[in-house]
Amino acid sequence: MKPINVGLLGIGTVGGGVWSVLARNREEISRRAGREIRIAAVADKDLDKAQRLAGGAAKVTADAREIVASRDIDIVVELIGGYTVAKELILEAIGHGKHVVTANKALLALHGNEIFAAAQAKGVMVGFEAAVAGGIPIIKAVREGLTANRIEWIAGIINGTSNFILSEMRDRGLTFEAVLQEAQARGYAEADPTFDIEGIDAAHKLTILAALAFGVPMQFKSAYTEGIAKLTQADIRYAESLGYRIKLLGITKRTAEGIELRVHPTLIPERRLIANVEGVMNAILVKGDAVGPTLYYGAGAGAEPTASAVVADLVDVTRMHTADPEHRVPHLAFQPDRLSDERILPMEEVVTSYYLRMRVLDRPGVLADITRILADRLISIDAMIQREPGEGEEQVDIIMLTHETRERAVNEAIRAIEGLPVVTGQVTRIRLETLL
Repeated sequence: MKPINVGLLGIGTVGGGVWSVLARNREEISRRAGREIRIAAVADKDLDKAQRLAGGAAKVTADAREIVASRDIDIVVELIGGYTVAKELILEAIGHGKHVVTANKALLALHGNEIFAAAQAKGVMVGFEAAVAGGIPIIKAVREGLTANRIEWIAGIINGTSNFILSEMRDRGLTFEAVLQEAQARGYAEADPTFDIEGIDAAHKLTILAALAFGVPMQFKSAYTEGIAKLTQADIRYAESLGYRIKLLGITKRTAEGIELRVHPTLIPERRLIANVEGVMNAILVKGDAVGPTLYYGAGAGAEPTASAVVADLVDVTRMHTADPEHRVPHLAFQPDRLSDERILPMEEVVTSYYLRMRVLDRPGVLADITRILADRLISIDAMIQREPGEGEEQVDIIMLTHETRERAVNEAIRAIEGLPVVTGQVTRIRLETLL
């Protein structure tokens, strides 16, 4: 049977991994796919590097559009990243009737609706397993493995850089700034780490997962995003003393009022498996009404873990290459004409529990003033720590865990507490999830 010819756009870290995995496991992949999958052409601006890697086994060009338009190419793999050129190339490939595989989570989160609509109209497939959590097959799990379930919620550690930073802060007692520098030195964080530490990368991935879980369009602009740069050693220690660990989580939930879509630091009970995921590893919890909670763990980045997901998409596309488009697995799990218009909840309407830390003057009546402010807003306290001042200290920390309450009420309470003359500085607020 005629081989499937792949055009590879970008042969950097992940592109090199795709080449290596396909070459090393060629026979195994062919047996699974039913025909040979081979990279017939590579486009990269660094021609020397591309030619060294290809070794004459594939055509090499600096012009990606040459590959996109070639009649000899069946599947285009986009691994160049970014929002503009990558989007143009993907849409052009679809326009030429080619299937597409991409690892570009940012592009899909922002423009996935347009891309999937174009693919649907042209009768081609877009594979994007590598866009979320690297080598973990979470897209296939949610889109296919859990189709019998009504998904209730997803909560995941889906950014390895931030997880490495929080793990090192906890294990070694280092500051955020010190661990960030180490992450950059090890290659875990970019020179500009904004997307990782501010939660933007995680929000891109969560947007995709929410669309798959709940059958809604991609709505990245509606995602609430809060990063880890303001977390301190004090909060990590206090959380541990209360039996919790702090992780940057992406959380999406189906509620009676709408869908939650949020990324932020979160206290998790230390006995939960996901609370013990350390370093650069990723883990995702998916709760279905029939199956209950399921956990997916593995490498969320890296050349070969991500290449594993890319090649898996190539195999899927190859298997379905000649199938009737109407009978393929829908891109976003639900039939395109059956997507829901459920709204994404504003963060102020979200209901969860909270960790509150406030620095106060050591005066009589302080605690009574704070608890009265909380009680007036129907916020009940679940646990509390009040540290005794050291010799000569006039200020102390008060830490409270609340029961579930609406974010709007907590915001109002924080403003009122910060207005008390005995409270110094700002109240630290971290959300809490039990993940049951």
